[in-house]
Amino acid sequence: MKIVFLGTNGWYDTDTGNAISTLIDCGERYIILDAGNGIYKADRYMKEKKPVVLFLSHFHIDHICGLHILVKFGFESLTIIGQPGTRETLEYFLGDKFSVPLKKLPYPADVVELAPGWHEKPFKLQTLKLKHASSCFGLRMHIDGKVISYCTDTGPCRASLELAKEADILISECAFASGQENPEWPHMNPELAAKLAKDSGAKKLVMTHFDAEVYQRLEQRDEAEGKAKKIFPDSAAARDGMEVSV
Repeated sequence: MKIVFLGTNGWYDTDTGNAISTLIDCGERYIILDAGNGIYKADRYMKEKKPVVLFLSHFHIDHICGLHILVKFGFESLTIIGQPGTRETLEYFLGDKFSVPLKKLPYPADVVELAPGWHEKPFKLQTLKLKHASSCFGLRMHIDGKVISYCTDTGPCRASLELAKEADILISECAFASGQENPEWPHMNPELAAKLAKDSGAKKLVMTHFDAEVYQRLEQRDEAEGKAKKIFPDSAAARDGMEVSV
């Protein structure tokens, strides 16, 4: 299984990267985590014709702005997974006034809304509500004998700890700089992300969703990685185009 970080910025695109999107190449399907502008690069890494599952954690623009790019792809099929209200939100956001509606894409596309809890389709997964300024879901996936945890746009919370428990890889946001916190706008910093990985028993941590205003240089990500490694040695700071095998 291969994970490709297509976009690793939070908030907006800069020279450091595109807005957040991550591609997972599994045996039976491709999984895309969020649809920031980085999603436009997905077909560079799709060497086979397989169904695509797109998980949307929430509706902040940096996580859905790339949805207008869907029309350029030649997917076998697309299933969009999100929290209750996803279908209505996408019908508006991708309406004719703004973009290409899902029903007009050149391949079959559907939306599946999932409440918090465990689900068996399209594969075994758990969704839980994270701690954020708006309703945001985290994800735990059991795929090809591996456990992948995805926790973006959240402050420390019990849900992220449950989703990350003994995961083979934890993909965690790191919007804030070392030591930075804001209870009114919950996000993680490198120390908090590393503590989550350590406390949950995860095997590997990759940090992404670096706030574009906070992390203006890639060297700052190296510094964040160094801070995280002091707490959880198997930590890495993602950059656009980075590939990880699980």
